[in-house]
Amino acid sequence: MKIQHIFFDLDNTLWDHRRNAYLTIKELFEKEEILLKYSIDFNEFHSAYHEINEKLWEDIRDGIIDKEYLRKHRFYDTFKRFEVDDEALSMYFEEHFLDKILNHNELVEGAEYILEYLKSKHYTLHIISNGFKEVTERKCILSGIDKYFQTITSADTVGVRKPRPEIFEYSLNLAGAEKENSMLIGDDWIADVIGAQRFGMDVIFFDVLKENREEKGLKVIKHLLQIKDYL
Repeated sequence: MKIQHIFFDLDNTLWDHRRNAYLTIKELFEKEEILLKYSIDFNEFHSAYHEINEKLWEDIRDGIIDKEYLRKHRFYDTFKRFEVDDEALSMYFEEHFLDKILNHNELVEGAEYILEYLKSKHYTLHIISNGFKEVTERKCILSGIDKYFQTITSADTVGVRKPRPEIFEYSLNLAGAEKENSMLIGDDWIADVIGAQRFGMDVIFFDVLKENREEKGLKVIKHLLQIKDYL
């Protein structure tokens, strides 16, 4: 059956979360004069945050922790690594981070072009994200890409995250799509690729971190414009 519905992951597939988070944390770091107060280098701080945050998101995906735990710990654990044990400062960063990150809405290179291209080819486009519902929707609106999508599914709505089959089932039902005429495009090997494969849905792996995974028949792109090679 011909592909009609394309489901995109959002963060780091279309919306450049890594870049936008970097810019937001840098602003907070400078505003709170962290270098001056604690002699912490920003790039070292950001590097530690990135590592801790990625691991916490993996734990959320795997059902080990909930989002409240992540929100309480990502900045707290980062500051602790630099021997700063300050819950109030950590929560200040967390609350302002979620608020301020939406001031930065840089898209992954080629995102708008490829969405326009797929729309011109009459594909129906959707979002399926492991992010928080209210944040996911605002990211789409504020970056101007909401107009491309017929449906937006966030994990919070379903109560489970990719790679669990229930979120794919929910998203397809919402879209009125069948797995046979649908394809997922995403950057997370476990959530997106393994999730879609187990569900029985076609998938393109956006290898943004150059993991160079080898698998027979796997569709891989390193840049969004390479989607044109498949669709």
